Amino acid sequence: MAPLLEVRNLTKEFTRKKGFFGRAASVRAVDNVTFDVAEGETFGLVGESGSGKTTTGRCILRLIEPTSGEVRFRGEDVLAFSKARMRQARREMQIVFQDPYSSLNPRMRVGTIVEEPLVIHRMGSKAERHARVRELFDLVGLDPSQLTRYPHQFSGGQRQRIGLARALALNPSLIIADEPVSALDVSVQAQVVNLLMDLQQRLKLTYLFIAHDLRLVEHICTRLAVMYLGRIVETGSTEAIFAAPAHPYTRALLSAIPVPDPNAQRKRVVLDPATFDRNAPLREVASGHFAAVS
Repeated sequence: MAPLLEVRNLTKEFTRKKGFFGRAASVRAVDNVTFDVAEGETFGLVGESGSGKTTTGRCILRLIEPTSGEVRFRGEDVLAFSKARMRQARREMQIVFQDPYSSLNPRMRVGTIVEEPLVIHRMGSKAERHARVRELFDLVGLDPSQLTRYPHQFSGGQRQRIGLARALALNPSLIIADEPVSALDVSVQAQVVNLLMDLQQRLKLTYLFIAHDLRLVEHICTRLAVMYLGRIVETGSTEAIFAAPAHPYTRALLSAIPVPDPNAQRKRVVLDPATFDRNAPLREVASGHFAAVS
């Protein structure tokens, strides 16, 4: 069975000028990234800030146009889609943004925000759309009586639920969750994560879960890819990578996970980029487990 999402050799370069008369310099934010996401799974894309995770997610949806590479959704070449076909495809592929404080229009009532995708895609009558919005609010654990409120009248966790309701409005198959809980209090994070997992079971969703919190990734992702400076340096099942990390960067990331017991013995791994080849290709180090090591 073919994967739901196939990403092949995805690359994104940004050009910037050094000063007013300076030469243009090219920065490769995403460098030859390749992975698959199977239907119904939660695939994690992890790494520190600036590793290229968010840019990869936005290139997949063509919110940012990639420089080169291939993205296939249900076997179709997303990068070859016309504007009209891309708009159609976005019914199937949606994104939940990281910051619930800036991703919602503060001048719009939340009911209008959630209804907006239905209006844009001309789905249903006005009464049907309003009924769908109420259903979505109930689905994400919010009170439909609050539909006339504005975003500033909700907490961060509630705003992220509103963003999730908006993403679910068109019944997508794939949700790209871009650090969906990193801006929330720890006590609220668990509630939103449990909601995401519950919705996945109920609606048969597939997640590309972008995160830097490895404890969270271990809890919800079946497979993951570790990104370092725009490249994937390790990929495989979550269990295998946590049990036996092969790349120095992965080992450094895992050693930084906080331990609840203050008396526990632990050894922090300090990453030394001189000890490995950043451009080494991925090779299989165990069954289904690949790392960019020589």
